[in-house]
Amino acid sequence: MIYPTSRSAILTATGAPLAVVLAAWVPELWAVGIAWSGAILLLTLIDGLLSSPIRDYALYAPASSELGSPLEVGVSAQFSGVSAPSQVQASLACNAELVAGGRSETVLGTEGSSLELTGDFVIEPLRRGQLHLEEIWLRWTGPLGLCWRQVHRKTDEIVAILPDISAIRAPALQVFMRDAVFGLLARKIRGEGSEFEALADFQPGMDKRAIDWKGSARHSKLLAKEYDTERNNQIVFVLDSGSAMCEPVAGRPRIDRAVSAALLTAYVALKAGDKARLFSFAARPERATPFVSGSRNFHRLQHEAAAIDYHHQESNYTLALSTLASQLQRRSMIVVFSDFADTTSAELMLESVGRLIDRHLLLFVVIEDEDLLEIMDRPPENSDMVAQSVTAAGLLAQRRLVITRLKHLGVQVLEARHQEIGTRLMNAYLQIKRRGKL
Repeated sequence: MIYPTSRSAILTATGAPLAVVLAAWVPELWAVGIAWSGAILLLTLIDGLLSSPIRDYALYAPASSELGSPLEVGVSAQFSGVSAPSQVQASLACNAELVAGGRSETVLGTEGSSLELTGDFVIEPLRRGQLHLEEIWLRWTGPLGLCWRQVHRKTDEIVAILPDISAIRAPALQVFMRDAVFGLLARKIRGEGSEFEALADFQPGMDKRAIDWKGSARHSKLLAKEYDTERNNQIVFVLDSGSAMCEPVAGRPRIDRAVSAALLTAYVALKAGDKARLFSFAARPERATPFVSGSRNFHRLQHEAAAIDYHHQESNYTLALSTLASQLQRRSMIVVFSDFADTTSAELMLESVGRLIDRHLLLFVVIEDEDLLEIMDRPPENSDMVAQSVTAAGLLAQRRLVITRLKHLGVQVLEARHQEIGTRLMNAYLQIKRRGKL
């Protein structure tokens, strides 16, 4: 495809005022303006014919990328002829739900060979899912800069946008996991754990509740029970992907924050020898993975989490939690990520949670609503701001009431800011495991 550049259009358009000026001063020269426009059009056509044709192009896209990390997609173009253009403008069309505007642009430059130009599209996905690289446009000008030459190709590249697990690669966590008491090798932890290991002489500093009084009476010395840390526990991460969890917090949907926190804790649980699974729901149960064990299988959870969709519909806690309860054959730790859109949905959620608490250990994770806190704390300047502040305070009061009722039911509740939720959840899991509550 060949079409004129803005330079060609401006030069061609100057022929009309030139013809008017010449007709006013020297009437016999009015045709010079028309000839000028015709000459520019002819030069534009010649410029298009002289521009180097493209021989081939290539797109280099990774198989997957993490949410929150820039995705770099390489592109190269090979040209025929004596020399390639100095630069090539490239545009890449993507699915708009993952990329703002559904398009990314870059400029290709020459590196090494004078007939090949390369560049990179830098894409920042807005959410998880399958990123389809649908079409690519390449255009370049001729030697005179009067004509664009453009090619349009369809592509079939797909990049999986996975959840953000950058916290797992953080040096601090790696050092912690290397030195943690729950490692790959079984170690005896005196006075902790839940599985009885043996009797040992009572030593200063040991928990007095571990003293075996009957054994001590038989042997005429104080003996204490040693416990080993229990492994092979079941950890279920329940993710609400309904409308309340699709609302953004700090520019990213709550469900994405929850998925990252769940994967961080799942990684630690797998390293500790426990089993982990994911369960997502909205109006109905959506995804339910089998239990996996061993950190080598963590990638399975990551890819399953990437497929958890965003649903703008009310969550059905009753159906979801009853379905989950029917799938669990033994006591498990259930970590629920959710939010409360209104008191009615909260009542249904409380009723469903009450049926699980007798058999399982429940931990409810809630991300603080920073927008409501900001509205409530800012100084009011007019009546509208006062009304907004009062409304925000009322919503936060309802939220705290639901959290209090959860605690009265015996559910542990973890509420924190989005940047702290992963670390707080990991620490809560380790504390529960140390105390042998599983």
